[in-house]
Amino acid sequence: MKIVIVGGVAGGATAAARLRRLSEDSEIIVLERGPDVSFANCGLPYYIGGVIEDREELLLHTPESLSQRYRLDVRVKSEALSIDTAGKTIRIRDIAGNREYTETFDKLLLSPGAFPVRPPIPGADNPLVRTLRNVSDTDALTELALKGGNAVVVGGGFIGIEMAESLCRRGIAVDLVEARPQILWNLDPEMAWPAQKRMEKNGVRVRLNETVSAITPQDNRLTVTTKSGLTLPASFVLLAIGVKPETSLAREAGIQIGVTGGIQVDEKMRTSSPDIYAVGDAVEVSHRVTGKPVLPYLAGPANRQARIAADSMMGRAEKYSGAITTAIVGIFGLQVASSGVTEKTLKAESIPYLKAYLHPLNHAGYYPGGSRLHMKILFTPKDGRILGIQAVGDEGADKRVDVIALAIRSGMTVNDLAEAELAYAPQFGSARDPVNQAGLVAGNILSGDMVPAYPDELAGLQAKGAIILDVRTKSEFRLGRIPNSLHIPIDDLRTRLGEVPKKGPVIVCCQVGLRGYVAARILVQSGYDARNLMGGFLTYESFGLEIAKGG
Repeated sequence: MKIVIVGGVAGGATAAARLRRLSEDSEIIVLERGPDVSFANCGLPYYIGGVIEDREELLLHTPESLSQRYRLDVRVKSEALSIDTAGKTIRIRDIAGNREYTETFDKLLLSPGAFPVRPPIPGADNPLVRTLRNVSDTDALTELALKGGNAVVVGGGFIGIEMAESLCRRGIAVDLVEARPQILWNLDPEMAWPAQKRMEKNGVRVRLNETVSAITPQDNRLTVTTKSGLTLPASFVLLAIGVKPETSLAREAGIQIGVTGGIQVDEKMRTSSPDIYAVGDAVEVSHRVTGKPVLPYLAGPANRQARIAADSMMGRAEKYSGAITTAIVGIFGLQVASSGVTEKTLKAESIPYLKAYLHPLNHAGYYPGGSRLHMKILFTPKDGRILGIQAVGDEGADKRVDVIALAIRSGMTVNDLAEAELAYAPQFGSARDPVNQAGLVAGNILSGDMVPAYPDELAGLQAKGAIILDVRTKSEFRLGRIPNSLHIPIDDLRTRLGEVPKKGPVIVCCQVGLRGYVAARILVQSGYDARNLMGGFLTYESFGLEIAKGG
């Protein structure tokens, strides 16, 4: 069998290696438009920031190493120009040799990836305005970064945030411009809030709700102007607005493109042309939670798709069952992780859901060095099946999201999380791990043992006569509280119940939600309509609502 693969990196190179392991007899040709066929694209920002010191560490394989180990015919600087699906040929341009030629194929794999969006902003074609996609881009940005100065990063997604941190490590002053009202659009706004605060604490000036209207050169520097009239000086600009699937080759060949703009594939990663497969950032796949088509843009799914495509070409029965978009990003030591879907998505898709917030310590509180996690879990009202998880913290967010991501993929419920048996020692977790706690809190809502209230509901509830009861200590209450709240410490509540009006619902607030739950149970069993403010005052803060102090 003769197999041609268009594109290397996570998709193409992985598929090629798998194909060779399955078949020593096949002829396998890998075409890569650039000079590097297999590189760590997720590591590029960290080389620019100096965390990865050796450039060679980015190059996972060379054409020579792939040829030697896997007997692959790797052709770099070779661009696929067109595909004849009926004749099963592909037209190729040898960039270095400045010639064109045609190859036949029995099977063809498309792994062209995605390209950075470069909007039609006046001045965006200036050489000092860069994007980041490959090693060549990395070299150019590293050269600019080593010159110092200041930079404007446009876009608050993964690449924009990783690059903002990397540039700060080089001593560069950074303005991050984001058109939307939050960074990290893969999170709900209140869960992105700690990430923004961490960036600002480390010197990044985050400019939300700002759209770049022009980039003007002046004396070997740039001035970035936004639609609101803000002007930002810059030694250089990085456009990290997002990416789009590279589908021009497939589209021109008449291959079906999906509603998201990605190449449409079936569960075997076959396109609408039976002997042509596609994987990676260029393809549209199904989301396991919503069933809707998505573009994951993640290395893990790309690797899995590549293996399945290779198996499918060799007649194996493997199938790709969809993505749950599990992702993580580091922000100045802060872990920001998520899996499944967000509340925004559930609302947009009209999918019924319940939610819970919690703020557990990452390990046993009595063991030194503990830090707080901020977690949000989304689940179905009917049976508690888990729909999504978001977690933010200095340590331990990664493993909690990984555990719950597996639970989402397996169709498990919040009660399954409560019963999960996980590794425990004081320095690693708690006897009741944050994963268990997420299941228990959500399970209390599901069973009706706790009626939740949420920060964005408070104004409406207070307008209808609700009382906010703060059960924290006096010192906690003075440091910051919800305006117009009644204060009774939890240990005094039973003897001071007469001070709590019964004319309306009582919304109980503590610091993280645990004392609030205990207080709400006391009130409910004393005849009150009591609700626990989910996640307590820490969650209230993350919504950016008014805070009163002193008194």
